[in-house]
Amino acid sequence: MHSTKLLLITSEFPPQPGGIGNHAHHVAQSLGAHRFLVTVLADQRSESGEDEAQFDANQEYTVKRVKRRTFLLFTYLKRMYLSIQLTKKQDVILVSGKFSLWIAGLVRFFTSKKIVAVIHGSEVAIPPSLKQSFTKWCLRRCDTVIAISKFTASLVSNWNLKDIIIVPNGFSIPKSKPREPDFTEPLQLITVGNVTQRKGQHNIVQALPALLARFPKLQYHIVGIPTEKEKIQELALQLGVRDNVIFHGKVSEEEKINMLKQANVFVMLSETTPEGDVEGFGIAILEANALGLPAIGALGCGIEDAILDKNSGVLIDPKSPEQMVAAVTEILDNYHHYGQAAKKWSQRFTWDKISKQYAKILMP
Repeated sequence: MHSTKLLLITSEFPPQPGGIGNHAHHVAQSLGAHRFLVTVLADQRSESGEDEAQFDANQEYTVKRVKRRTFLLFTYLKRMYLSIQLTKKQDVILVSGKFSLWIAGLVRFFTSKKIVAVIHGSEVAIPPSLKQSFTKWCLRRCDTVIAISKFTASLVSNWNLKDIIIVPNGFSIPKSKPREPDFTEPLQLITVGNVTQRKGQHNIVQALPALLARFPKLQYHIVGIPTEKEKIQELALQLGVRDNVIFHGKVSEEEKINMLKQANVFVMLSETTPEGDVEGFGIAILEANALGLPAIGALGCGIEDAILDKNSGVLIDPKSPEQMVAAVTEILDNYHHYGQAAKKWSQRFTWDKISKQYAKILMP
């Protein structure tokens, strides 16, 4: 049985940060077990390229990099040229990220090979415009579109695409032993993610006065790149909860796992921004679940697929402090059940299971 040659074109890629890049890396890595020979085409986002070169050398798949030029048009043209050239040697093409979707539409002029696109959310959550029309045109030229959640699929439900399949994001199980499913005071809430409007840390801070009336020693831990830290600090100051909010910034994987194990409940009350930035799934929730941490998440976004309501956690209106208090109370009153259920739920999303779905879709 021969191997299938796959070209994966992605808008982001490690070692630089980004959820789309992290997803692409794990897809490339896990498909090796299913007899795929993967070549990744990605940008070199650092100036020297040393970090990328070191990362690429340690992978079992091949990585081709496009160096970003000062004049962006040259970068786009080089990316396009390499995409067309590499396509000639592959059996199937997988694209992920906004610019990669656009490349797929143009590459179709040069090949009849199978093209599959992954959509995460924000790249298709755009108002009617020339950009939306072009994105729609490009996706229609793909044989299959993989949406990472029902929510993401709903964003393109009226785009008349050939074939939409929902495959959730996968995650790597932390090597650390899960925490004991018991609650001890004081209540520790935690969010892991870039500090932005989309991730919704401000929604949790808004709910803190109501929560503190019930749990007076509560602490809320914010872990992640502090992009909009000042806004959250100002809000906490206005609400009189500054001493209950702790910023940790960007931390190592080991530090993150230790913080998750010390917390009681993971919270992600994401929201869609006016610019169309959406939460397509919520992989950080599953990473917390795997450590025995129940989650509270927002309705109205991709998090609905990442939480099994009243089982691995609770789904609420992100703007309702009352629902937040009720959700925390519900979880703490049934903490052993939620902790065990969270661990069990997370096992559905491990990369060995998710990669099987990708392999089936990607067979030429």
